[in-house]
Amino acid sequence: MYFDDLKVGMSADLDPVTIDKDRMIAFAKEYDNVPLHTDEEYAKTTPFGGLIAPGFMSFLEVWASYLKVDFYGEELLAGKSTRMEWFKPVYPGDVLTGKASITNLVKRNERNGLAELTIDIYNQNGDLVLSDVTESVVKCRP
Repeated sequence: MYFDDLKVGMSADLDPVTIDKDRMIAFAKEYDNVPLHTDEEYAKTTPFGGLIAPGFMSFLEVWASYLKVDFYGEELLAGKSTRMEWFKPVYPGDVLTGKASITNLVKRNERNGLAELTIDIYNQNGDLVLSDVTESVVKCRP
């Protein structure tokens, strides 16, 4: 979708994803190898009481669901920035759902603009577990 066709407030509910324990541990061992994500015995001694998913993994699982919606499509030129905030832990077996919304639009020139996409992610209890704000450069209509 071209920048000119985007509207602040556009939103989509994203398909749910389940955090698989084995996949979570494999991801953590490769990208975030700390005991809180990989060592069950250690994790039981923490305030979380067990293993928790790496925050980036939780986000990426839902991001993959967003890409089925993908507001920008072929008009995406580049990502500019992302800002992520974690509010609650995500555990193996949690089911995450997301809501993707266009939260700001700034036209930069006749060729492109900055689109801000906010994805709020909730667990199966309706608790907000993380929020991500990503700015992308999107083509304007020729």
